[in-house]
Amino acid sequence: MPDTAENPGKPFRCPTELHTFPSPKQRLGALNMDWSDKDIEFEEKKMFEDAVSDIENALKYAEHIGADETEIIYAMKKATIINFKTDAIETARCSTNVGYGIRSVLNKAVGFSGTNIKSSLNDCVKSALESAKIMGPDPNFKNLPQSSKYTPVDGLYDERIIQMSIEDCIEKAMEMVAGAEDVKGIVPTSGSFSRSLSYVLIMNSNGVFAKKRGTGFSGYVDVITKEDAGSGDASTAYDYKVSRSKDIDFYKIGQNAGFLAQKSAKGVMIQPSKLPVIFHPFAFSDIIENTFASSIDADNVQKGRSGLIGKLQERIGTEELSIIDDGTLPGGIGSGSFDDEGTATQKTSVVENGILKSYLYDSYTAGKDGVKSTGNGFRNSYASVPTVDISNLIIQYPKSDILAETKNGIYIHTVIGAHTANEISGDFSVEGRNAFIIENGELKTPVKSIMISGNIFDVLSKIDGAGADVQKVGNIVTPSVRISEMSVIGN
Repeated sequence: MPDTAENPGKPFRCPTELHTFPSPKQRLGALNMDWSDKDIEFEEKKMFEDAVSDIENALKYAEHIGADETEIIYAMKKATIINFKTDAIETARCSTNVGYGIRSVLNKAVGFSGTNIKSSLNDCVKSALESAKIMGPDPNFKNLPQSSKYTPVDGLYDERIIQMSIEDCIEKAMEMVAGAEDVKGIVPTSGSFSRSLSYVLIMNSNGVFAKKRGTGFSGYVDVITKEDAGSGDASTAYDYKVSRSKDIDFYKIGQNAGFLAQKSAKGVMIQPSKLPVIFHPFAFSDIIENTFASSIDADNVQKGRSGLIGKLQERIGTEELSIIDDGTLPGGIGSGSFDDEGTATQKTSVVENGILKSYLYDSYTAGKDGVKSTGNGFRNSYASVPTVDISNLIIQYPKSDILAETKNGIYIHTVIGAHTANEISGDFSVEGRNAFIIENGELKTPVKSIMISGNIFDVLSKIDGAGADVQKVGNIVTPSVRISEMSVIGN
């Protein structure tokens, strides 16, 4: 499933309290999910003051019991998730997740521990130090991040999201249902609405003091053609949007999915061939995420698990292609003033005019290579250690009307199976869904199902066009992209 407000980029995953009710109008009084009834500003100030005091005391305790360096992250996340089946609300979940993660260093050995119990913070510090003693020294570890200057990033917090009532949240979910049902012959099968509020505070014994807050907002819907529902000839489609701001048209999400399923009905089979292929942003981002993103991870490079080992300053893509990782992108799903280690984020040129310029680093992999961290150390939760990941990976290529410029080829909206790609070689084989034959610059006959196989590095070298339809697909920002030739097999 694509990134959502519950999962915007690198989420702090958390357990949820589950409430079930059969319709939007029932049991609303039983759900205490309204956040607007509190003084958020006061609550936030008090929360951070308490967390800072707790962490300062814990850092002093870590020094007292012999730690060379210590880092403590505090994370809090609140989320509301509304799920629906067909045209009825199925579940609503409200969750609040709070916890601390501690890394302690002793003689270049790093130990970790986490807790969601505030009173156990010192015990957790002690456990992290004991873990370091068991781990033994790591000659590749240099140090925890040093204090640095953080530049604010715009567009990451929208108070209108946290002021929404439960009725507002349900209304947004039902707008997707209405959008889908207003398309002739379409019924929604499932979907979800979510909104989230998160706070992060990181402090360490080297002077790092970093705090941030952010909001998330998203909608997702799956639809099917009504007359074929339950048969093997049914046409399905999905659409979704995720944002940091309250700027999503949820009716449009349902409508877009409905129109796509409608247009995809009565698909034909095609013969195996080699043709130009245009990938919609959904399809291309899925392939990039499961192939290229892992190849530029410095940890994979250092461990021999990347197809880009030793290829810095070499050509890996067409001359007009540039790829940037930008943790400072305004409104970016993966944006922030700092990563999950407290290192300031930055704009990193990964590929420039087809030339590989940089890998992505966290503090550990940067120390191992003797370079500066790119600010790409991220965590799955407060209870996990940082690892290298993209922030916002941006695909740049000169824009044009690539559909009108394509005499014949295949257009693919979504793919299935990208997660099975070989992350080392870059080879992939995916099923193309909601695909269409391109004739004389127009989308014509829908294709029932096709298989597309290729290699990501070959793909990057064969890009010969990009559309103006740039979309933020989770942590990847990309337009539609045309590949000059790919192997296409009718399924």
